[in-house]
Amino acid sequence: MNLNTKNKINSFRRTSLITVIAVYFLILVGGIVRSTGSGMGCPDWPKCFGSVIPPTSVDQLPKNYQEIYLEKRLAKNERFVATLEKLGFEKAAYQVANDKSILVEEEFNATKTWIEYINRLIGVLIGFLIIFTVWKSFRLWSVDKWIPILSIASLVLVLFQGWIGSLVVSTNLLTWMITFHMILALLLVGLLLYINHRAVDLIRTKADLFQVPSKLRWILILGIILMFAQVILGTQVREQIDQVAASLGNMLREEWIGRSGMVFLIHRSFSLVLLGVHLLYFFWAFKYTLRESQVNIWSQVLILLILLEIASGIGMAYFGIPAFLQPIHLLLGSLIVGVQFILILQLRDHVQLKLNTN
Repeated sequence: MNLNTKNKINSFRRTSLITVIAVYFLILVGGIVRSTGSGMGCPDWPKCFGSVIPPTSVDQLPKNYQEIYLEKRLAKNERFVATLEKLGFEKAAYQVANDKSILVEEEFNATKTWIEYINRLIGVLIGFLIIFTVWKSFRLWSVDKWIPILSIASLVLVLFQGWIGSLVVSTNLLTWMITFHMILALLLVGLLLYINHRAVDLIRTKADLFQVPSKLRWILILGIILMFAQVILGTQVREQIDQVAASLGNMLREEWIGRSGMVFLIHRSFSLVLLGVHLLYFFWAFKYTLRESQVNIWSQVLILLILLEIASGIGMAYFGIPAFLQPIHLLLGSLIVGVQFILILQLRDHVQLKLNTN
């Protein structure tokens, strides 16, 4: 491989890595939107109150602005319900069509509006970064056609994610829509990490690899499945807490956890199961991998993130769910999934080396 090709590969790797970091930053900002209750700060999409730059005062809006944007959201939801019915999701369509919470239109709040607007601006920036990633990927067509193909797939996923984001707004933040939106973000991270990993493989030699037992990879696959389950449990906890908070008028935060029910207890206990599985993985990784290897370093990062995630959960449980901890908790969970996926890809290469050697 000549120097020019290596430079193209390294340039693409940097671009795709920057894009991954930007997606994680958007997840953090999304957590801030959620914790501050700013999800409906802009009642329409992609504009905000019908403008490219949102208003700063309610005086800039018509007196019946709530009725105007409610009608627009309901019209969009009717089309969404029809689409769900055509796809065979009758139950989901029924829920959207009959959920009375969708009819609630929030009053204008400048702070919440601009928090949501900044969230959208970052989403637009990521769209441009994905386009730039796709453009960079075409330069690698001759060495790995899957890199540009998967890069285009990531662009399609971003566009689909944007559409789902618009539906999250039109359905007035339905819980399952928010969960689906989050899962798509994690899938985007995974796809971008895989593309980046394929680029790394182009310039890595067998001398960089060492043999490891396949059980290391399988236990991490189990770990990432359990982590996805924990994320879903976390969204259910959040739904329960939102209901409790609404019933208490968003007061008495210290009582929210206690009234959240069994789902919180399951979520809390499940974190110990996750920790146990990953400590077992870490023990084996420490035993079978080289100390200075990327696998060993990322394994240490993984355990640290899990411990921080548990600590942030404890902080929310015992200190009245501080608003600043909510986006941190979400970001840490997302980072755990990303690091798990990085390790699974790296271990696959090492396991394949063992198979090829045999």
